[in-house]
Amino acid sequence: MIIKRVLKYLLFSIISLLIISSIVVYLNLDYKMYPLKADQKLYPKDIWQMNTDSLAEELLSRMTLEEKIDQMYGEKMYKSIPKFFGNFIFKQRFPHIYVGRNERLNIPPWVLSDGPRGARVLDKNIDAVTTFPVAMARAASWNTNLEYEVHDVISKEMRANKTNYAATPCINLLRHPGWGRAQETYGEDPWLLGEFGVAAVKGIEKNNVMACPKHFALNSIENSRWVIDVSVDERTLREVYLPHFKKVIEEGKPASIMSAYNKVRGKYSGSNEELLTNILKNEWGFNGFISTDWMYGIYDGVEAINAGLNVEMPWQDEYSYKTIRNGLEEDKITLENIDELVLSTLKTRLKYAFSYDSIDYNHELILNKSHVNLAREVAEESMVLIKNENILPFELKENLKIGVIGRLADTENTGDLGSSNSNPPYVVTPFLGIKNYHINNNNKIYFDRADDINKSIELAKDLDHIILVVGYDYSDEGEYIMSRGQMLKSAEAKKLIGTKGVGGDRLTLKLRDEDEILINEISKVNDNIVVVYVGGSAIDMSSWEGNVPSIIFSWYSGMEGGNALAKIIYGDVNPSGKLPFTIAKNSSDYPYFNPYTDTITYGYYHGYSLFEKFNKDIAYPFGYGLSYSNFKYENFNFINVANEDSILIFSVDLTNISDVGGKEISQFYVGFENSEIDRPLKLLRDFKKVYLKPGEKKSIKFKVNKNDLSYYNIEKKKWINEKIKYNFYVGGSSEQDKLLKISEFIYQ
Repeated sequence: MIIKRVLKYLLFSIISLLIISSIVVYLNLDYKMYPLKADQKLYPKDIWQMNTDSLAEELLSRMTLEEKIDQMYGEKMYKSIPKFFGNFIFKQRFPHIYVGRNERLNIPPWVLSDGPRGARVLDKNIDAVTTFPVAMARAASWNTNLEYEVHDVISKEMRANKTNYAATPCINLLRHPGWGRAQETYGEDPWLLGEFGVAAVKGIEKNNVMACPKHFALNSIENSRWVIDVSVDERTLREVYLPHFKKVIEEGKPASIMSAYNKVRGKYSGSNEELLTNILKNEWGFNGFISTDWMYGIYDGVEAINAGLNVEMPWQDEYSYKTIRNGLEEDKITLENIDELVLSTLKTRLKYAFSYDSIDYNHELILNKSHVNLAREVAEESMVLIKNENILPFELKENLKIGVIGRLADTENTGDLGSSNSNPPYVVTPFLGIKNYHINNNNKIYFDRADDINKSIELAKDLDHIILVVGYDYSDEGEYIMSRGQMLKSAEAKKLIGTKGVGGDRLTLKLRDEDEILINEISKVNDNIVVVYVGGSAIDMSSWEGNVPSIIFSWYSGMEGGNALAKIIYGDVNPSGKLPFTIAKNSSDYPYFNPYTDTITYGYYHGYSLFEKFNKDIAYPFGYGLSYSNFKYENFNFINVANEDSILIFSVDLTNISDVGGKEISQFYVGFENSEIDRPLKLLRDFKKVYLKPGEKKSIKFKVNKNDLSYYNIEKKKWINEKIKYNFYVGGSSEQDKLLKISEFIYQ
């Protein structure tokens, strides 16, 4: 009898738990939506005319302690965890997490959406948005105007999906090409990162969306991101890993910034007073608010408050009522600390809640024709022609037999499946792009997944054009989807323990074995080949690049990528992309990289600065990319000094010496070879992308601020300009032998 009662009780408990769980999941799948703008009916005049700073101060004065704490986290765990995981598991979507809503004081909430390549959080009635090429691809366009337009579109579609806080752009530096989230950022150079970051932030903020650059700071390894402790000396920190953040803060003026998971010099970034308060707020004058990365962003609420961390995301954990009350009672924090953090958050976000919208952000904006056209244009400008032995563009004739071959040739592959993922309504694969391009002629298009190498070889023998598609997908690289406990164990052991998660850092820079075999075998039977690489960063091509006549880096090219690729291959579009990173001849020459470690030191040199300083062999230099046009540089001159002697102006004449119109990316570098201290040989300091008709000549001007010649003096704790002869360079890439050079003494 007792056993029967126990079994009945267990059965009743299980059924009750299932019913309750089902109700919780259902309610959270169909969660309540709240308006993000202030209610105009509550105010006697137009809300955008309100003094939101004064209003923020008034609201703070009326808040209880509990209400103040409620402004310091996303949602309560019992609300957000079922909603977050329920939607992610059952609907494959991120839900709206409502932050800072206060019904009593009529304070509307804000809602975060990721969005490096398209709005991530979707309204209930929306299932697709415009999906662009990944950030690394857009960096390869070297076109900051396009980057501004991309984020104008993304932020419009965010607003139409009822969100107003963009967890983008990612401006972490590509220290090593194996970094899993390389696709989310803009390359290896701090100057390029800064220019693109500013453009992105301005595009986001145009639509009254709060931009949140991330991850602050030194987040350049993925698999150990929750546990790794980064050591870095002061000059390296200031000159290499922070300049792009500083530029984005000072010139872009984002509303917010996101802290990183990793430690810096023994302190977690979300609780790092040196980073968050001393540098970000006090030195750079940032007066917005700082939020954590999602989950495990901080581990000690009191420490994070003292460090200057405003908001814990996505739910209340370390910023609990108990933690904060105890901290106040024990004098570990003060009420003034709380007020300061809440007030800076309110002053920032109320500007957006009370802002004037010049357009109606409705569902009709999403996937507007102009948005889709922009996605294709960006893909066209981003692709990099790495190698071309007089084979591209392919000649368009009749009765051609064209093969699109490879396991990724007809795969919808827009990048990783982590927080940067985006839902497009369709994806034009390489095969579909080639098929679309030839739809109105009598050419035959063959698709071969290459599951059987012998059949692929036989097919290739009889083809006029071969497009071999190789590379990676979400399982090879991207945000690392794995339990924190497993990550911690692997980091402590400095190697993988257990089953590899999805995505993450790449352990090798080579392609998969089947891709390399395919390239080498097909190249033996047919010379009319272009290898199309799909991926987010540099690869080691040494075992096959000599066997093929043409290589294109197409990246993860978004929803219109296949159409863009076809136009480039057949010459409707002249390729104009250039590498935002260096490709080493020997992979061992990159900085030390171990995805499974809990400690690492970031050195002063990486990328082209490392390869040039230590005379390492380069396969393809930073800023490199071919065109169907040829360009000539001449008459490089120092013009004058303007703006009270702070801006140096240079010019160069650029001529298109071919019969094909095209775009050239002219790059301006400053050389520090004459420095009395240890410095890079040269650094990028300006660039221009210009279109020239056949035979056309243009004078291109470059500007550099004298402050951008300086280095950080550790003893004096300030930036110093040397009184030396600087070398100035201009050309089509960073390749030293092909740059024009002039030298000038520059004094502060």
